[in-house]
Amino acid sequence: MAHDENKPLVLLIDDSVDVHRLLQARLRHEHISLVVAASGSEAVQALKSFRPATILLDLDMPEMDGFELLRVIKEDVSTNNIPVIVLSGLQGSEDKVAAFDLGATDYVTKPFDMAELRARLRAALRMHQLLRLLADRADVDGLTGLGNRAHFDKRLAETISETHRYQRPLALAMLDVDHFKRINDTFGHPAGDEVLQVLAGLLLRQSRQHDVCCRYGGEEFAMIMPGTGPADAVQVAERIRRAVAELAWSRHPETSITISVGIAGSDGHCGPMTATQWIEAADRSLYAAKHAGRDRVVAANLDRLVLGRAG
Repeated sequence: MAHDENKPLVLLIDDSVDVHRLLQARLRHEHISLVVAASGSEAVQALKSFRPATILLDLDMPEMDGFELLRVIKEDVSTNNIPVIVLSGLQGSEDKVAAFDLGATDYVTKPFDMAELRARLRAALRMHQLLRLLADRADVDGLTGLGNRAHFDKRLAETISETHRYQRPLALAMLDVDHFKRINDTFGHPAGDEVLQVLAGLLLRQSRQHDVCCRYGGEEFAMIMPGTGPADAVQVAERIRRAVAELAWSRHPETSITISVGIAGSDGHCGPMTATQWIEAADRSLYAAKHAGRDRVVAANLDRLVLGRAG
């Protein structure tokens, strides 16, 4: 089931080899990568491997018919936003109503009018692209351009699941701007906004490619560091802490900005923990950094407790 990753993937689910050949021939000039599945079970496996931009679904299939498969697709949160164009020789209104009630985007009857099918496929692909753009914007913090809290929650849950499955290291850092209220009160909210925007850019530059940087809320940021144990996470956080302390600020050049960082990390042996437990552990470290005088990094190894501090 190889496909061109530079083109939108369209998954054709139909038990007819003749239909596979027909659509592969007639859609070859469309800017898509067509992948075929000959049964519902094969389609389910394909959906675990790929995330198609659109699905072309035949209703009349043995074992798992199209209605049952459509229900599976729309009940799964990872696939329910994928547009589904039903392909069917059934022209009765009851079948169309049932398909639309289950979440179908469109309904095309056999034999195909290829010009019509192409037009409907393009419309479905445009819909998918718009949904992706909306989803991406919904995950972005408007001020800093980093992932927002919703994005953070989603990525942390995914990373924790994978980390526990393969017993890999993981670190979570919570970063807080010291005395941020004083900046807003003394120099105004535009100065505070500048601090958050500059810090966001610095986080992106100083973090590694696989790290996930987000604005957690207010003046607090979060970094998810997959494959990184607590000791290495401390080095990353110290580099960021020093870089922030060295920044010059146009709106208040005489006033430096510092951050405190709390880290929760594991070398892969901490056992199952929820996202809430990870956040609470990192928050405790952040509180310890604030309580110890700010402008420092405190790291808790979830396998054993380790404190690290800036010089």
